[in-house]
Amino acid sequence: MSSTGRTERLALDGVLTVEEVRATVAGILAAQRSDGAIPWFRGHHLDPWDHTEAAMALDAAGEHEAAERAYLWLARHQNADGSWHAAYADRPDGVDTAEPQDGGRESNFVAYVAVGVWHHYLATGDDRFLERMWPVVHAAVEFVLGLQQPGGEIGWKREADGTPVTDALLTGSSSIHQALRCALAIAEHREDPQPDWELAAGALGHAIRRHPERFLDKDRYSMDWYYPVLGGAVTGAQAQERIDGRWDEFVVPGLGVRCVLPNPWVTGGESCELALTLWAMGESDRALEILRSITHLRADNGMYWTGYVFDDRAVWPVEQTTWTAGSLLLAVAALGGDEATTAVFGGQELPAGLEPDCCNGG
Repeated sequence: MSSTGRTERLALDGVLTVEEVRATVAGILAAQRSDGAIPWFRGHHLDPWDHTEAAMALDAAGEHEAAERAYLWLARHQNADGSWHAAYADRPDGVDTAEPQDGGRESNFVAYVAVGVWHHYLATGDDRFLERMWPVVHAAVEFVLGLQQPGGEIGWKREADGTPVTDALLTGSSSIHQALRCALAIAEHREDPQPDWELAAGALGHAIRRHPERFLDKDRYSMDWYYPVLGGAVTGAQAQERIDGRWDEFVVPGLGVRCVLPNPWVTGGESCELALTLWAMGESDRALEILRSITHLRADNGMYWTGYVFDDRAVWPVEQTTWTAGSLLLAVAALGGDEATTAVFGGQELPAGLEPDCCNGG
């Protein structure tokens, strides 16, 4: 399907017209550098996770060449240990260098390349690309699993000097759970089994479902509320109970989803991710309601403001980020049935990790 045809499929009543989709895609493309990197916005830094999310949105819109350039940027600038730094300075067009602004290497940032690479392959069927990126994905996963703790959770990061931070974040580990399943899908497609990854994914999923005490307490943040579901570790009745249980705390009718309690601040990224979560649960109507509630964040140029402080009736921060626009396009793509997007976020076709043998429900 042409990029024009895919763009038209992203139109969604009450959320985006065809013309608005084109403007949003154009906004992300305008922020992408000639070397393929996608910063938050020009002049700001980029990080590997949000860079990948924006690339996935470009694939959903049919901009496959631009998305591939984003992934090849990651391949060129991967560290020898399989990681990327947490943040890189923006560079002028024509300068293909990666200057770290934050020397730390965050595990969920590193893992997410597997989600993006599998999404790109499903969108394009490009075996050459998948073979080119397999060593990148393999090295990234090995770096991340080097931070897995005995209880299954994944340590947050390595400091710039290599010191591991063993504290685990529920949101980050949930994102890694999705990434491991995508990495396993790539390995399965290549007929290159990775049994250690299966065991790691199983132990991680078990920790997320059964052992909240193994993660830092961040339950004020909406991401810790919905990410165990979005990452595929929590499903079925447990997912429904989790989302329904705190709905009224985080969802502000007509405005979107709070980022953190008790702040009167809704954010586009969290709202779109909750919409993706709801779609994955089979609740497309509630997902659509959430997406319609954040149309007030749309700027005249087709991009989206990061957030809105509703007590002050003020946009804050005053920035339009590629990843906010990207998260919206991915949520719309899922609701519209885009096959690559539904595959990586629906999870039904992704390999599951091997649940560890446990005693007494431990």
